[in-house]
Amino acid sequence: MDVFFSFLWVALGILLLLLFNLKYKMHNILALLLVALFVGLMERMDIGKIATTIESGVGSTMGSLALIVALGAVIGKLMTESGASQRIATTIIDKFGIKYLQWALVLIGIIFGMAMFYEVAFLIAAPLVISIAKEAKIPYMKLIIPTVTGATMGHSLFPPQPGPMALVSAFNVDVGQVYIIGAIVIIPSVICAGIILPKFLRNLDKLPLADILKAPKKFTEEEMPKFGTSLLVPLIPAIIMVISSIVKFFTNENSMLYKLVSFFGSAEVSMTIALLVGMYFFGIKRGMDGQTIQTHMSKAISEVANVILVIAAGGAFKQIIIDSGVGNNIVKVMEHSSLSPLILAWILTVVIRLMTGQGAVSAITVAGIMQPMLSSFNVSPVLMLLAIACGSNTITLMYDGGFLLFQQTLGISMKDTFKTWGLLELVNSVVGLIVCLLLSIVI
Repeated sequence: MDVFFSFLWVALGILLLLLFNLKYKMHNILALLLVALFVGLMERMDIGKIATTIESGVGSTMGSLALIVALGAVIGKLMTESGASQRIATTIIDKFGIKYLQWALVLIGIIFGMAMFYEVAFLIAAPLVISIAKEAKIPYMKLIIPTVTGATMGHSLFPPQPGPMALVSAFNVDVGQVYIIGAIVIIPSVICAGIILPKFLRNLDKLPLADILKAPKKFTEEEMPKFGTSLLVPLIPAIIMVISSIVKFFTNENSMLYKLVSFFGSAEVSMTIALLVGMYFFGIKRGMDGQTIQTHMSKAISEVANVILVIAAGGAFKQIIIDSGVGNNIVKVMEHSSLSPLILAWILTVVIRLMTGQGAVSAITVAGIMQPMLSSFNVSPVLMLLAIACGSNTITLMYDGGFLLFQQTLGISMKDTFKTWGLLELVNSVVGLIVCLLLSIVI
């Protein structure tokens, strides 16, 4: 009976979250905190413990997330303001040529999705992609789909983006392993959604295009950083973390080398190194003075402050789920089920994403539910993380920010948005889950 009520209170909590968001237009931070209180009270948690549990959830999430997300946002901002983003896009497209244009745009999408927030990546890439489509006389949607496919998957799977970083903290996994195994997951996903899917979608050449897209600033050849620099700087954290993970695998954990690579391979240190390098190559070397760089940093941090706080509130909800015993009750049910924990995690994340329109919030909420299962079912924490990340990057409804950005920016109908954005996200998500299940056979 306790198990039934645990499911009931969490389900009602999620429905309340949906009601607060859609009907009453309540801010996500307040809505999440109210739902956390509701579930805690309904689960008969000690009333004196609820406040400390919320505090613990917010604190643990913010402690591992705030600095990294802020640093990532600043690097993305410097890339945009220096012309590094334009350099990456134009060079890759030139190298791949018209024949392999979709492959080039998938790669650009992944790099942009890893380096900056999805909304920023989309608004930077979309005008560029549309101008390329006009020059190449290709229906613009055939190029938008691979770009968005790469950007959403890169954003959902890889640190330092908020959703993956929150999951890294929740499951206490090695970030280098997330990059390595995540690369295996992302390749078939983006090929299916970005390259194969457009071949089966009809009438893409007949979709209208709004005139509201603002063309990005065009940098001259002299103004932009070199391609190698533009590409290397945002990938510095990934490179350092992957090297650290490989070295640690072959090194005794008591050795000085292990401690050294652990230090440099931490998300905070590697991101700080990337920022310092970016400030020089994207700022000082491009003629920016200290004040200009500081202005860009302040603006970037202010733009992500709301995202950080919303995820922190999601951390409070996650902690209530853990401390109230909901997760343990679900484990009891799963002990008698043949359903893979990876599939359950994916389904729960998809449902919460559909209901709330919040990818990172759905991910961190399900992390709280699934955390107790890792030891009980001998599930790989990295695969659990990636399955949840794929679930958070799924088909969405009309109130989702990504859906609306895609639909409103391009000026297409709701039906066509479901046919394009909706399908590419669904294919991304399902293929990613399938790859995680196949990997679970050997990992």
